[in-house]
Amino acid sequence: MTTQTLTPPLPRPGPARRWLDGWGSVLLLVTGVITGPVAGLLVSLVITAVLLVFAGGIGLVLLVPALWLCGLVGHAERHRLVGLTGRTIYPPGRSTHSWVWRLLLDEHNWRSVCYLTLHAFWGFVTGTITLVVLAQSVVVLALPAYLGRLPEEGLSVYGLTHVDGTAALATTWAVALVVLLLLPVAAHLATTVDVMLGRWLLGRDQRRVMEHLSARVDTLTDSRREAVDSVEAERRRIERDLHDGPQQRMVAIAMTLGMAREAVHEDPEGAARLLDEAHRSAKEAIVEMRHVARGIVPPILADRGLEAALPALAARSTVPVAVDVAGVERVDPTTEAIAYFVVSEALNNVAKHSGAERAEVLVTREEQTLTVVVTDDGGGGADPGRGTGLNGLRQRVGAVDGTFTVDSPPGGPTRLTATIPLRPGRSLR
Repeated sequence: MTTQTLTPPLPRPGPARRWLDGWGSVLLLVTGVITGPVAGLLVSLVITAVLLVFAGGIGLVLLVPALWLCGLVGHAERHRLVGLTGRTIYPPGRSTHSWVWRLLLDEHNWRSVCYLTLHAFWGFVTGTITLVVLAQSVVVLALPAYLGRLPEEGLSVYGLTHVDGTAALATTWAVALVVLLLLPVAAHLATTVDVMLGRWLLGRDQRRVMEHLSARVDTLTDSRREAVDSVEAERRRIERDLHDGPQQRMVAIAMTLGMAREAVHEDPEGAARLLDEAHRSAKEAIVEMRHVARGIVPPILADRGLEAALPALAARSTVPVAVDVAGVERVDPTTEAIAYFVVSEALNNVAKHSGAERAEVLVTREEQTLTVVVTDDGGGGADPGRGTGLNGLRQRVGAVDGTFTVDSPPGGPTRLTATIPLRPGRSLR
């Protein structure tokens, strides 16, 4: 029976907490009174610069800083939306284009211009309405403090009507209280438009995010399936090797020892020969067990890492191998094991199939990846699709989101490259 530990979902905030959070939305709308005109000014600068570009090209001097400023304000607006509403807007991805492209054609800058164009109207209008309603509600709620100083014509409420008389003023006070209580709820609904515009124009392209996530799910599904197949194939290999080698050898040793025990009194010389045979078979069984254990992490790798394990592995190869693994130091055990098996299988293929006279192993470590390159001067023609060994390596590397390539033209040389991502925070020292 499998026991599954599930992380409990985060509790949803209660009504009081949501009401308090709604005041962040109120603040967002109110500050639109300031950010709206600023957005309009920046958009005017961009439009003026574009017109001057068509008029004679001089507008480029104004367009470049105007676009950069719009992009900067766009980032600030995204942070303002996230900070005051608590809703998520994923930041745009980093541009991979040249700096010349980013000066004039950066997608985020132009998206920010579009956002500021809409915000110049929407932000100012909703901010003005919210500010008027908030101010009027506070003024009405403060009526008891200046009730005796009201003008004779009464009190103008929300610019719509005049209220006079005790009953009318009391009703207006109650209405203002209800409006003030409902204002955070209404502001939360109104800022949904701001958040949608922010996600659409200031955040990461949602279509690209969905495409990336979809591709990621497909990759992880394939990697999981291949990892399961690889583990099952490895288990069957070990089982087959144990059954065909050491297990049969142990049965033979047991039978030989049994015959020696029966002959020890009647034929001491024959019993001695049987014991010698059993001793020889035991030593051969030990050798076979060592061959089987090559598919399992060796102690030298676990104790001293790749810098010690790979030269020891190369020393056992029948083909001379030059190993360069200096400076790699210790990484996480999973990455070390995968790198070790890549080199082990590659050298095994070099010795069995390539006809090479020499091979080289180069292992380099970058900030986020470990790269293993195995080359030989053999006849080439290696194809991962035709052999289970290379295909198993591709599955093993792909299971951790790594890449595995084989460049082996007919006539050679063969170059095998495995790039394995490092797991942050799991390096061994």
